[in-house]
Amino acid sequence: MRSANTRSVIRGCGSYLPEHILTNDELSKRVDTSDEWIVQRTGIRQRHIAGEGETTSQLGVKAAQAALDAAGLTADDIDLVVCATSTPDFTFPATATVIQHALGITKGAAFDVQAVCSGFVFAITTADKFLVSGSHKRALVIGAETFSRILDWEDRGTCVLFGDGAGAVVLEAQPGDGSLEDRGVLTTHLRSDGAHRAKLFVDGGPGSTGTVGHLRMEGREVFRFAVGMITDVIEDALKALDLTAEDIDWFVPHQANRRIIEASAQKLGFAPEKVVITVDKHGNTSAASIPLALTQAVSDGRIRAGDLVLIESLGGGFTWGSAIIRW
Repeated sequence: MRSANTRSVIRGCGSYLPEHILTNDELSKRVDTSDEWIVQRTGIRQRHIAGEGETTSQLGVKAAQAALDAAGLTADDIDLVVCATSTPDFTFPATATVIQHALGITKGAAFDVQAVCSGFVFAITTADKFLVSGSHKRALVIGAETFSRILDWEDRGTCVLFGDGAGAVVLEAQPGDGSLEDRGVLTTHLRSDGAHRAKLFVDGGPGSTGTVGHLRMEGREVFRFAVGMITDVIEDALKALDLTAEDIDWFVPHQANRRIIEASAQKLGFAPEKVVITVDKHGNTSAASIPLALTQAVSDGRIRAGDLVLIESLGGGFTWGSAIIRW
């Protein structure tokens, strides 16, 4: 039963990165590129690559278990699993159900959300609706990707950008007083516009080519649209709570490109020291990037209980979204 002013509170977070690290120097032996070229344009220095036979669900299971451990909870405490991914193990069943079974979760529902790099923000928003409605009590929200499997490793414009990994949070429905001081998800804002499909997409699928396909991107066009779209949903989030950039303790953006992150932060007035950046070590891990960055900032002591955290992302489609969370 729903309590008045129920909030979806983050109880714990966790992450997992494959063991294999692929550096820019190693990549330069495969395609016509260099460490200097990649760092100057993207800020990326390395990325993790899933091993042979290492699946998206396996990464997700390890991240989810770490989140459960951090929350002091077990599989029996979870009644909802939402997995954001664009690189599922199978066309079906949903990767969330594979993770659910591997963890021993037997209650409630499990399903995937597909919004590419915005997937984690969309998944958090979706799980929040379930929890505040009173239909479910605790949710595992996971972002897990093996983008290395859909890259054209001869295309230097895309293969240098992406990596593999997974991150997860445990959300729990808790009563609040309806104020800005409540812990949990305070506001979420989602957008999409299918007119931009050709700027960032995969050129295959079961309903079209019958193949998995490869990622294709018009990098300059994505960069041109990204900052404006990101600004849109962040301004909406701040306005919804009558906040300014100065009120936010930590800005945790999707880790796609350091130049996009820095341009967005500067335009919106976020001080550089408030911006969490992990793209240099992880590359763009799509739906996994925000929970990976959150877990890093929690584990190193930056994000603490009571902090106001703003997350945002933009992905293929285009999709974009934001959320403000009291930690």
